[in-house]
Amino acid sequence: MDEWLQDVIRCDLCETPVPPKHCELCHIHICEACVEKHLSDQSKDHYIVPFKQRGSIPKCPYHSTKTCIIFCKDCNVPICAICSSFGEHVQHKKEDILKAMAEKKELIRKDLQELEVSIYPKYQEAATNIPVQRVDVNKHSQKLTTALNKQGEALHTEIDTIIQGMKSEIDGMDAQLIAAIDQQEDAINKRRTEIKKVIQDLKRLLDTSDVCLVSEYTSRTEEFRNFLDQFQVTSPTFAPQEINREQIHQQIGSLSKLVIKYPVGTLIDKPLILIDIQTEYRSLRSVSCLNDSELWTCCNDKIMGLYNLQGELLRSVKTKSWNWPYDIAVTRSGDLVYADWEDRSINLVSGTQIQTLITLRGWIPHGLCSTSSGDLLVIMDSDDDKQTKVVRYSGSTEKQTIEWDDQGKPLYSSGLSTKYLSENRNSDICVADHYAGAVVVVSKAGKHRFRYTGPPSTPRESFRPLGITTDSQANILTSEWNNPIIHIIDRNGLFLRFIHNCGLQGPRGLCVDSRDNLFVAEIDTRKVKKLQYYN
Repeated sequence: MDEWLQDVIRCDLCETPVPPKHCELCHIHICEACVEKHLSDQSKDHYIVPFKQRGSIPKCPYHSTKTCIIFCKDCNVPICAICSSFGEHVQHKKEDILKAMAEKKELIRKDLQELEVSIYPKYQEAATNIPVQRVDVNKHSQKLTTALNKQGEALHTEIDTIIQGMKSEIDGMDAQLIAAIDQQEDAINKRRTEIKKVIQDLKRLLDTSDVCLVSEYTSRTEEFRNFLDQFQVTSPTFAPQEINREQIHQQIGSLSKLVIKYPVGTLIDKPLILIDIQTEYRSLRSVSCLNDSELWTCCNDKIMGLYNLQGELLRSVKTKSWNWPYDIAVTRSGDLVYADWEDRSINLVSGTQIQTLITLRGWIPHGLCSTSSGDLLVIMDSDDDKQTKVVRYSGSTEKQTIEWDDQGKPLYSSGLSTKYLSENRNSDICVADHYAGAVVVVSKAGKHRFRYTGPPSTPRESFRPLGITTDSQANILTSEWNNPIIHIIDRNGLFLRFIHNCGLQGPRGLCVDSRDNLFVAEIDTRKVKKLQYYN
């Protein structure tokens, strides 16, 4: 029993058993009655904690003799008194570490309760519903197909009825024409008989000297001559109407767009470089995602290369003219398109074949963009360096030209300056105009929306955008290769933040994959870097 009493922890000041307090700085146990007495010793610092929390306060990693009794709320880290008074934490919000830990524990308790009681069961339910959703996709697809087939059958029935009616009209006209031909035959035979009789009568008149008979003769030659001309038939003709696919589509009906809404991520304060791909090509200009694991690159050479995320060169393609491509894009069908600025052409790489889609006359192509609707956007300069425009093509057919604002002023700088473009998720057309020092954004209809010339704190003349891309949140990203930063602005031109201080060197070409990972082609290092900038 005496040995057990000796093992009981006691107050180091008065020997009271089981003291409820502990001084972390003095490393002694204290009862409630002795707390004030201990704190009255001002020759050294004290920090009283509940006995159960003894030893839980960490040592300062920068000042080995100090204990972190303060919590920096801005940096979310424990700090000591010296760190609190000097250096980066001076202007930050701070509080007692025990109070901060109590608040954190309360937050943890609330989060634990919400996760266990509310959130996790919802995820379990959602996971259970995934197989059902997969089955529902097939069922819904079958319903749509059935409805389309029914509409198609109805249209086919209507068309067959109309065609059959027209065929019946043709049969009826054939019957009328045959009857008319029969009637003509009877009339012609009758006239033939009459003409034979007249011929015989005329021969007799020529042989007779009977003045009375000859004088009574009346000519019917004009009548016989014109009779055949009076029988005229205009046969029916068929003038096929040019088939208008749009009108047919309207008759069939419309299929609404598939809308998939993903959880919205938040921008990361310091983006992460996930993958570093070393290419074989110098002076990388552009990068375009074929899918989430493969990407096309082009440089100041005639070669375009397809790489996977492991840095393996899967395929290389030489341009048709052996000129270097100004820009590349990947179409909705997965084909590669490139702009040949020297021979003024836009070319499609499909399999092993290269087809020239568009040959420009008087214009030089720069940036390319394949749109969500399957169109192709091309920004181009005139040969005389006086005009710049964006042209929308469907295949090789020009559909739209964008060049002027509402006041008739040019939207883009003229001259052979660097220009790239991208289509935003809201169908805006976004152009990085390097010489103008601006990102120029117009609507799908070509109406000017805004110009971004850098954040408010940046002098306008120092902003020189180069590469450009857009993400699923309709944010616009543009690079400055001579200033290793990437600007992120929202769909209305509001500056959100920079991507910098993460090891970028000369960023130029940009693209994003389906998960909003950013790929950056560095002009000098021959590298393509994959970045995560959303949580």
